[in-house]
Amino acid sequence: MSEMRSELLVVKGVVKRFGGFTALDGVDLDLKVGERLGLIGPNGSGKSTLVNCICGTLFNDQGSVAFEGEEISRLAAHKRIRRGLARSFQLPKPFATMTVVENLCVPILYAANARPGVVRASPAQAVEQAMEILNKIGLGAKAREMSGGLTQVDMRKLELARAMASRPKLLISDEAMAGLSNSEVDEILELLFAMKEQGIAVIMIEHIMRAVMRFSERVAVLVAGKKIADGDPEEVMRNPEVERAYLGE
Repeated sequence: MSEMRSELLVVKGVVKRFGGFTALDGVDLDLKVGERLGLIGPNGSGKSTLVNCICGTLFNDQGSVAFEGEEISRLAAHKRIRRGLARSFQLPKPFATMTVVENLCVPILYAANARPGVVRASPAQAVEQAMEILNKIGLGAKAREMSGGLTQVDMRKLELARAMASRPKLLISDEAMAGLSNSEVDEILELLFAMKEQGIAVIMIEHIMRAVMRFSERVAVLVAGKKIADGDPEEVMRNPEVERAYLGE
């Protein structure tokens, strides 16, 4: 029974088609509580489509997506967030006309507060909780600034902070490091490592292989809508099929 409970996310046989094109072709993926998984693959391999099916932006045509043992394939995206499934986007989408701290109050009041069994935060308590997160990630001093004026790396930090504010059990980080310098990549990595300490599972989608290899306990590889490898990062990267996918024949 404990084995069953350790599985946080179970994706089985997921198929997604767009007209005559099959973007996902029977994909299986599982994730344990608190696990760090790197999800990689060439452009067009189906990574974003898979994430969209997990998060509810898209509905899969076949197969199942289960979260904490419950089928969620037909659940609306906002209901999945309220169950603890959060996502940060490759292109940060803050509420540009709101301050940094106000941006965090939104998920606290409307996502975390809506979760069964969670003590609801008042608006004043939401500000306190938001400030606690901002101080942790180094944005405390910019709490009252308008979010639209942040630098690129601070915008990425805010995107992760907003996901953290919804109190997730699983965070999917979608190319949070694209376009950042080496030192900025390290800053984002530290934030993601800190989530592990809080018991939050993380799926990292990233093209920066240095970051993937340092962060991931396990790596799964998608190519042309199929999963071709899943396991220890070093072994996966030595897999001839994976090498072909990245380096060509």
